[in-house]
Amino acid sequence: MAIPIRNTVFDKIKEAGSLIDSELFKSLSKDGIIMTEDKLNKLLLDLEILGLINVAWITKDARRIEVVIVKEEIDEIEKQNKEVMEKDYEASFPGVEK
Repeated sequence: MAIPIRNTVFDKIKEAGSLIDSELFKSLSKDGIIMTEDKLNKLLLDLEILGLINVAWITKDARRIEVVIVKEEIDEIEKQNKEVMEKDYEASFPGVEK
């Protein structure tokens, strides 16, 4: 079973972190993946719609492609701080117990 080209393109971007579209095109060509500029643009648009990458124009002819970093969940410290603040808030009302 062949790996979809979209996954290969995303892996290249993820590996680099961020790169210019011409660098991506050259990197794909080195790996033997030949595609038209239109097809590459469609793949980049698909990945951007999926929320995996950001594409921004840096000059008239060049685009910067970056991997979107998703914050997983609230850090453990932030979670503990929130719990402490809630307990302190509840304790600030005298005579009220759960």
